[in-house]
Amino acid sequence: MLNFRRLALVTLAAPLALGLAACSSEDAAGSGETVAEVAPPEGTTWSQTAVRTEQGGWLVGNPDAPIKLVEYGSLTCPTCALFSTEGSAALHENYIDTGRVSFELRSTIIHGVVDLLITRMLDCAPTNVAVPLADQVWANMGDVTAPFSENQAALEQAFELPENQRFVAMAQTGGLVDFFAARGVSSDQAQVCLSDAAAVTALAETTQAAATEDGVTGTPTFFINDVRVDSTRWSEVEGALQRAGAR
Repeated sequence: MLNFRRLALVTLAAPLALGLAACSSEDAAGSGETVAEVAPPEGTTWSQTAVRTEQGGWLVGNPDAPIKLVEYGSLTCPTCALFSTEGSAALHENYIDTGRVSFELRSTIIHGVVDLLITRMLDCAPTNVAVPLADQVWANMGDVTAPFSENQAALEQAFELPENQRFVAMAQTGGLVDFFAARGVSSDQAQVCLSDAAAVTALAETTQAAATEDGVTGTPTFFINDVRVDSTRWSEVEGALQRAGAR
């Protein structure tokens, strides 16, 4: 069972600006043959196609794509934010939309309850907008995380509330409810999702189990077709995708 008090203490005691470099030891480089493009369903793009996975992630693109990119990323991680800024648009336009590559984001709870709250907010959104919302979080990460550092006393008080009120109060104190409301997830919807403590717990345990199984100790960590990528930068991940056949 996940220890939410420990998660809260991590949030309140550690600077949210700190990021962890991925622990990577292998390269997905290969000499894969060039993979043919696959057309999306008529009237759509592959970037509009998304499903949830057993690992609690969001898989965008052709679910049968022969090249599968997985990111374990923390929504409060500066290095993850840099990858999003550098590579998200190119990843979608040049790789996902060709049908050659699918992309799965697995949110990783590195920085305590703030990561968990943001992940749950993505969980409350329509599946096909969760990854774009994650990019919005990373693009505005300073504004998203600052209220949690500045309102620690209020957060500590919120954490003492009953379970069905705790996460709602913490998200409101940190400004997450307003942030997501401005991006299509209504305040009422957020409160319903965050008041379901059992669902929040299940989400945390599922994502934690996936990261543990794959030996993830830092973010971002990338895998291409189950092989760990020895980089956290878009230019090098893109090179690995091309060597795998996305060219």
